Amino acid sequence: MKKASTSTCSNCQKFQQRIATLEEELAIARAEAMRCQQELAAAKKNSSTSSKPPSSDIVKPTPPPAPGRKRLIGGQPGHPLHERPLIPPEQLTDGVHVHTIEICPCCSHGLQPGTAAPRVVQQIDIRDVPLSSVEHRSVAGWCPRCQRHHFAPLPSGIEIGGLVGPRLTTLVAYMKGVCHASFSTVRKFLRDVVGVTISRGQLAKVIHKVTNALAESYQEVYEALGRQPLLNVDETGHKNNGESWWTWCFRAELFTLFKIDPHRSGDVLIEVLGREFAGVIGCDYFSAYRRYMRECNVTVQFCLAHLIRDIKFLTTLPDARDREYGERLRKQVRELFRIIQLRDRYLPGGFQELLQQTRQKLVAAATEAVPQTRHSQNMAKRFREHGEAYFRFITTPGLGPTNNLAEQAIRFVVIDRRITQGTRSQGGQRWCERIWTVIATCTQRGWSVFEFLSKAVKAYFDEQPSPSLLGSN
Repeated sequence: MKKASTSTCSNCQKFQQRIATLEEELAIARAEAMRCQQELAAAKKNSSTSSKPPSSDIVKPTPPPAPGRKRLIGGQPGHPLHERPLIPPEQLTDGVHVHTIEICPCCSHGLQPGTAAPRVVQQIDIRDVPLSSVEHRSVAGWCPRCQRHHFAPLPSGIEIGGLVGPRLTTLVAYMKGVCHASFSTVRKFLRDVVGVTISRGQLAKVIHKVTNALAESYQEVYEALGRQPLLNVDETGHKNNGESWWTWCFRAELFTLFKIDPHRSGDVLIEVLGREFAGVIGCDYFSAYRRYMRECNVTVQFCLAHLIRDIKFLTTLPDARDREYGERLRKQVRELFRIIQLRDRYLPGGFQELLQQTRQKLVAAATEAVPQTRHSQNMAKRFREHGEAYFRFITTPGLGPTNNLAEQAIRFVVIDRRITQGTRSQGGQRWCERIWTVIATCTQRGWSVFEFLSKAVKAYFDEQPSPSLLGSN
């Protein structure tokens, strides 16, 4: 009996060791599975759960069908009718053509003058391209003392412009910058439509002249950046001769400026805005802005839209604690935006007080009872260190809670990047910076980009001051 008892104890010890080994292996497997699930969640990040652009979404889920009847193509019932207004009679270049009818098309009976208003169809067309060409001759004079020929000086507009005049130069710049056209496309258009053949090399020289023509206008805006009370800033990738560079966008109330730089760091902000910038910057949570905020004591409004995406990412993680924490924050953020959308229903004082109360609830939800997980702790740390920077808009008139203004302004650059594949030289960088700045600012102020370019080119050819992007057009 004693021998059997000893054998049983030995077997129990073996089973306990085996169970301990299996439990250890299970714990390792669970940890590995959790790590894989977290990596999978990170790999599945898209534009709705991170700061990635919508264009980076490789696979987009099919939106669910709208309930009820399928929407028809075209104008929708109940929507106001939009019709193009008729051209005023004084602006009709070829007058009015009256068409009459004398015989009934149904019974061939004679018609009497009707009382119904005439049916009006206005047609717009283009004439033959009014291309002008002129020859300027500089007559030589011989100096017997110097023993050399001296040629009569040409007007500055002719000397600087050369083959291509100011309006045609503006057209080339407009097609290259606004229309994203390549030199080959511009060349074909000029040959087939305008009726003039210009080589790609000559077109490149034309663009170089327009780049110089915009230098003063760009520099004036650049120097005004540091004096702005509110700025929205964003950045996007840029390819320069195959290397990864960055296009920075600075959007003020009345203008937008673009700067191409090899770096995506706070040094760019220090260089452009200086260390004494006294305004408020609206931006995302990228480290360059946090460094600028920390080192230069700059006031920042971090984008709430980016925060919402990061919170939404928490709800996709495998750990239930992260998901519960994320849902708790989403609930408070929804309440905050609900109040912002209903601001017209409150008195100014009551609206501010309600926003402050909702902000306090959101911060409390983010910093209290935080799960001991990496992602949740990082989110709580963000609120503890920079929570105030997400709510500057509450006390700063004119400042929005998101960085949408800069993101909208930079969208044109992203389109241009996909079409042109970036730049190859410093000259290309300067052209892009200046033409993008002109396009964005003119659009922002309701100006004609073509007319501003025309004024800038004319001033450059005539050696006159450049038009201002800050004043009235």
